[in-house]
Amino acid sequence: MAEESRLTGMRRFTIVWSGQVASLLGTAISNFALTLWAYEVTGKATPLALVGFFFTTPLIILSPVVGVMVDRGNRKLMMMLSDLAAALTTGIVLVLHLSGALQIWHLYVTATISGVFQGFQWPAYSAAITMMVPKEQYGRANGMLQLAGSGSRVFAPVVAGALLGPIGLVGLLIIDLVSAAFAIGALFAVHIPQPGRTEVGSQSGAGFFQEALYGFRYILERPSLLGLQTVFLVGNIFAGLAFAVVAPLILGRTGNDELVFGSVQSMGAIGGVVGGLVMSTWGGFKRRVHGVFLGWFFTCVFGQVLLGMGRGAVAWSVGMFLFSFFAPILNGSNQAIWQAKVPPDVQGRVFTTRRLIAWLVTPLSRLLAGPLVDQVLEPAMTEGGSLTTAFGWLVGEGAGAGIGLLFVVTGLLGALTGLSGYLFPAVRDVEAILPDHDAVAPEAATI
Repeated sequence: MAEESRLTGMRRFTIVWSGQVASLLGTAISNFALTLWAYEVTGKATPLALVGFFFTTPLIILSPVVGVMVDRGNRKLMMMLSDLAAALTTGIVLVLHLSGALQIWHLYVTATISGVFQGFQWPAYSAAITMMVPKEQYGRANGMLQLAGSGSRVFAPVVAGALLGPIGLVGLLIIDLVSAAFAIGALFAVHIPQPGRTEVGSQSGAGFFQEALYGFRYILERPSLLGLQTVFLVGNIFAGLAFAVVAPLILGRTGNDELVFGSVQSMGAIGGVVGGLVMSTWGGFKRRVHGVFLGWFFTCVFGQVLLGMGRGAVAWSVGMFLFSFFAPILNGSNQAIWQAKVPPDVQGRVFTTRRLIAWLVTPLSRLLAGPLVDQVLEPAMTEGGSLTTAFGWLVGEGAGAGIGLLFVVTGLLGALTGLSGYLFPAVRDVEAILPDHDAVAPEAATI
């Protein structure tokens, strides 16, 4: 216990972060392999989009309940349960594959289970950062989180591609299980303090139902935060439609070339690593709102649009790199604003509500993306199709061209959404309008 007590600030956060790096890498490896398996089995975009739909829907629907549980309970325990549930779903897929019974619909079920428990991970982790690191380090800590996610995507395609032949899908799923165990072990090794009760938290209501609705009330009473999150709501509509079908975009245009797909994914992950490193060392703009609005613009124009216009590995790689490079700046800046403004003892409820607002239409986007591509855009962009004459010069024609057109259109709309935040003073000046939350007692009780 004496050694544990000396692990404070960024050192303690770094231990937890290292466990998450391992877990994210294992998950990314298994997800990459399962994506290839699903596309080879079906050859369609819709099943891949549906996996995302079944993951995000329960995560969003249960957000108010999850927020109360995160604020009432032990946040370290919440993160551990989330990692354990991820391992459980991987184990289920492994057993089904070993028995020769694995089918596409099984991935829908496991995605639903993962979505339920993953709902606890992000708000608990975000609130724990507030308690582990000083306010001036929020930007760097969030940059490290973005770096962890991007780093896993750098190595996942390489590792999965190299090992898929020798050890198969079974071996990759076992790697995922081992990485989850490492993440849980890292959480065991550190103490994460619980927040003390603030005046804002005391006013959040006594009953479970009142507390579940408190996140909505908190945000609605602060138009600046509501406006900031509305930018993400609208932007995510366009990003969700496109990236639900990014795998079919590349696999369709390359004749199911796994090497090209893996290379593009890796380049995107490298961009995220570089962006995460920049954010973790720089800390972001002094006015973090610039990181949000400009982040949306650059990710969409230099990433999403270029991906749609690209017709080969080089263009796709550049587009994915740039999209992923600016994403940590965008997300890290936004996260730092919320962590600075929202009192720690209500962050679980507020952050889950915030995610619900931002992701409200994401399941619908994922649900629509597959049929929109398979039944409308792809047929319209075949040789002699109804849209080929108008847009063939921009995205080409044939397999994948319809998805490319979707990327271009939604990318331009997403860029405009980001810049629109500057038009509203309440959103543009959020950091000046809202004061930072008061400091809470550092010696909070641990449950």
